[in-house]
Amino acid sequence: MDTVKACIENYLEYCSSQKCLDEKTLKAYQIDLRQFCEQIPAPCIHEITSKSLEQYIARLHTQYRPKTVKRKIASAKAFFHYLEYREIIAQNPFSKIMIRFREPVILPKTIPLHTVEAFLSTIYSQRENARTPYQKRNALRDAAVAELLFATGMRISELCTLKAYDVNLSDGTILIYGKGNKERRIQIGSEDVIRILNEYKNNFFTGRPACSNFFVNQSGNPLSDQAVRRMINKYTALASIEQHITPHMFRHTFATSLLEADVDIRFIQEMLGHSSINITEIYTHVAVAKQRNILATKHPRKNFHI
Repeated sequence: MDTVKACIENYLEYCSSQKCLDEKTLKAYQIDLRQFCEQIPAPCIHEITSKSLEQYIARLHTQYRPKTVKRKIASAKAFFHYLEYREIIAQNPFSKIMIRFREPVILPKTIPLHTVEAFLSTIYSQRENARTPYQKRNALRDAAVAELLFATGMRISELCTLKAYDVNLSDGTILIYGKGNKERRIQIGSEDVIRILNEYKNNFFTGRPACSNFFVNQSGNPLSDQAVRRMINKYTALASIEQHITPHMFRHTFATSLLEADVDIRFIQEMLGHSSINITEIYTHVAVAKQRNILATKHPRKNFHI
């Protein structure tokens, strides 16, 4: 008998060995399909019907936000597509279900540019006033991390897995491996950023343990995303910034700032590593400053004499 649990285990093995999905995607599939297995009453895969799937989807809507529901449904649909492809099931029960629901648009949160400047200035000030070589070294790395996040708009996961051999500071380019192992090369446009990255490299790469990652901690081990988040919280507090800042907000600020500077959205899509222009278009909703400037200077009402 083809049990649901056994089929899921085989599918996850297939995703890992043949589809070569990245670790985060595999983990999401494991969580979603384990939950699916727990909530579907049928022990055998052949007993799952369109009606039982509809009941499962209805329960998801009572438990999660639309974005999470959408992901969990996608995980289940991919699983049943695999079952149909392998001829484990004769007919896909998802084929008789119409799934349409409006996902609310959540605008990305950005950091005001004067706040970014104050944040970076605080890091450099801490480095300048550091009392010990250890503190000075930490602040140097923190400056390099923050500068690179803002200069490239890269994801924190991309920054923490960035390899030393993918950073070419002589020509200021970085090779980034994004979601699904998609490659993109991005240019660092600021000489100040290249300079601080060179200082970091010269300081941290001297006599350090063998580690292929570009960013490391004081022990020479890969820098974790938790360490980056703690670093951001630390300097936010030191700079007396009331706004809660996350690593991803640097990415949002990078994209929005370029859009407000009239950079073509397709260039921004490429730099962010988005697979679809539809994802990048979310930033058109937050380019408020540019919109205000356009309406203040271009709208014909300004020429009225009333």
